[in-house]
Amino acid sequence: MLALRLTRAARPAVQLRRLLVAAASAGTGFLLLGSLGYAMGHPQTPGAAALRLAWCVVPLAATVYLALAVARTDPGTRPRPGLAAVGLGPGRLMAVSALTTLLACTLGSVVALLLFLHLRGDLSGLPIDGKGAQFLAADRPLPVPAALTLLALLPLTAAGAVALSLRPRDPRRAAAKGTASFGARWHAVLHRTEAPAPAKAPVEAEAEGWSDVLTVAPPPREAPAGFPWGVAALAAGLAVQAYANRAAPASVLALPVEGTAVLAGWLLTALGLVLAAPGLTFLCGRVLQSAQPGALRLLAGRVLMSEATRIGRPLGVVCAVTSAAIATTAMYDRPAAAFGPLSTVATLVVGGCALATLLTAAVETRQHRAGTTSALLRLGAPATMLRGSAALRAAALIALFVPLTLLIAYLSALPPTR
Repeated sequence: MLALRLTRAARPAVQLRRLLVAAASAGTGFLLLGSLGYAMGHPQTPGAAALRLAWCVVPLAATVYLALAVARTDPGTRPRPGLAAVGLGPGRLMAVSALTTLLACTLGSVVALLLFLHLRGDLSGLPIDGKGAQFLAADRPLPVPAALTLLALLPLTAAGAVALSLRPRDPRRAAAKGTASFGARWHAVLHRTEAPAPAKAPVEAEAEGWSDVLTVAPPPREAPAGFPWGVAALAAGLAVQAYANRAAPASVLALPVEGTAVLAGWLLTALGLVLAAPGLTFLCGRVLQSAQPGALRLLAGRVLMSEATRIGRPLGVVCAVTSAAIATTAMYDRPAAAFGPLSTVATLVVGGCALATLLTAAVETRQHRAGTTSALLRLGAPATMLRGSAALRAAALIALFVPLTLLIAYLSALPPTR
C-alpha cells in the first residue's frame, strides 16, 4: 500500500518516467511472446527459434537499465531526514522503490499479453494474417505457463536490479572514500572568516573570486575504473563481428551459428563502450581544463570529471545502439528475415530505452549537483555561466562521441578481407 501511495502522489515528470518503463516493458514482453509464438509455429527449426529468443536479451537489458535509472531519480524513495523515525529507513525505501519498479514492469507485461492475445484472436475478432502469422501461431493453443514465465522474467529482473543498486550501504565506507572531506571543504568555503585582504586590481580580484567559486566543485583525484577492460571488450566485439560478416548479409541473422556470432559481437561491443565511456568522459573534462583555461572551462571540466561515471555509461549505451543501427543499415541492402515485423518493435524499444536512459541520467546529474549549484549561486556565480558550462560540456561530449560512434559503425560493417 505504501508503494501505491508513493506512486500515486508523485509529480507528473516522475509518472511520465514510470510510464516509459511500463511502455518499454510492454514492448519487451511482446517480443518475448513473439519468440514463443515463432517457436510454436516452427517446431522443425528449434535453432532459429532459440536465436530469436536469445536476441530478446538486448531489449530486456535496455529496459532493465532504464528502470534502474528511473528508480535512482525517483524523489519519493530518496532517503531524507526524519523518515527513519516513522519506519521509512534506507532499507524500507529500497524495498518500496523495487516494488514500484515491479508494478510498472508488471503493468507493461500485462499490456503485452493482452495485445498478443488480441492479435491471435483469442480475445475478440480474427487473428491477423500475412507476416504477423509467423510469430502468433494462432492455430495452436498458447502454453500459458511458458507465456507467464517469459512475462515474469523482466519484472523480477528489474526489481532485483533496483534492489541491488539501491541497497543500504555502510556510511563508514562512504566517509573513507572522501565524502566527509568534501563536506569539510565545502563548509570551509561557505563559512570562511578570514580578514579582508587589501584592495587589488580588478583582474586579480576577479581571478581570486573565481578560485573560491571553483573550490565548491573539486574534481576527483582518479579516473573511473574499467577503461582498459572496455577497450579490450570493444576490440573483441569488433573482431567477432568481422568474423560474423563472412556470412551472406541477408541471412546472417537467420542462421543460428552466424546469428549467435553477431549477437555476441554486438554485446561485447556494447559492453566495451559502457565500460570505456566513463573514462572517455573523464578525459573530456581534463582536456577542457588544459592550456590555461578560464573560469568557464574550469567549471565545465570539473563537473564533467565529477559526473564521468553517471553520464558516461548512458552515453556508452547510446553510442552502442546508434553504431549498431548504422552498421545494420549499411550491411543489409534489403530487409533481413530475422524478426520480421518484430524488428521495428525491437528497434523502437532498444533505441527508445537508450535515449530515455540518457535523459534520465541528465536529470539524475542535475539532482546530484543541486547543492553545488546553489553554493555557486550564493558565492556570486552568474546564471549565464552555469548555462554556458552546460553547453560547453554538451559540445565536448558531442565532439568526442559522435566521431567514435561513426568509427565503430564503420568497423562493424566493414567486410573482412577474403
